[in-house]
Amino acid sequence: MSEINNAVLKALVAEMVEGGLSPKSIDTYSQVVKMVVASAVNDEGEEIYPRKWNNEFIDMPIVEEEKQNTPTFSSEVMTGLAAWKKKRERMIFILCGAAGLRIGEALGIEINKHVSPGFLTISIKQKVHHGRVEQRLKTANGGRQVDLHPAIAALFKEFVGDRTTGFLFCTRTGRPLSPSNIIRRHLHKALKELNYINPYTGTHKAGNHAFRRFRNTYLRNYTACPEGLYKYWLGHAGKDMSDLYDKIKENVAFRREWAERCGFGFELPSVVPSVPKCTENQRSTEGNNCCVSS
Repeated sequence: MSEINNAVLKALVAEMVEGGLSPKSIDTYSQVVKMVVASAVNDEGEEIYPRKWNNEFIDMPIVEEEKQNTPTFSSEVMTGLAAWKKKRERMIFILCGAAGLRIGEALGIEINKHVSPGFLTISIKQKVHHGRVEQRLKTANGGRQVDLHPAIAALFKEFVGDRTTGFLFCTRTGRPLSPSNIIRRHLHKALKELNYINPYTGTHKAGNHAFRRFRNTYLRNYTACPEGLYKYWLGHAGKDMSDLYDKIKENVAFRREWAERCGFGFELPSVVPSVPKCTENQRSTEGNNCCVSS
């Protein structure tokens, strides 16, 4: 590590630029190099190879936030995903969109460990990465309880059925699913069928963070949800010291009331048991197309 300096990192950055990586990816991977060098310390905790990194000399690409590939979904796209033909993946899409979960977090849910008796609250305590369970979440605020709208909870309960243990979303052998397989084999395919266009890439592809952006945008702009609450649901860090003293997250009844009041911003097909309450006339004229909108 004594030989890892600005000149070495400059050469690595040049290789990544030539390889077509985005400025954000290059910046992220470069941070790993810097952290590894800084991790070497002596018995007194001082860095053995202190460095003053010079991004200008390194030719580090500038990350322009407005040009980052950060797509979201519209209400119409989420409604289409909520009607996806594959039952298991459809439930993943619904849960991620309605609760703002990362797909890895959704795949890490175990029925007997992380789901409340009434299916109204999910505890996020672990995630699945490349088909393996990790107790380490993406951020320090990732561990949280997420409250669901009653319509989502009803659909959730129907999906679980008579299962009492195991992963909510799993293979036939009970193993957790791979997030990347969900995205490549189902999400991208569903988005293509919905004629979705990613405004940043011009393709039909989008990553799992689009679900979180949808939920964040919906709660911030279309509901009166308290800021501290929706940040807690999404696992975002507090903006200032006042958030450290906000005990709103400890009031489960209050959280669930707001979960119902806020809704979820898209429509569900009539597979939800007892939701919506369609009249007999509606059933006869609309068949299975009766939907509920939050």
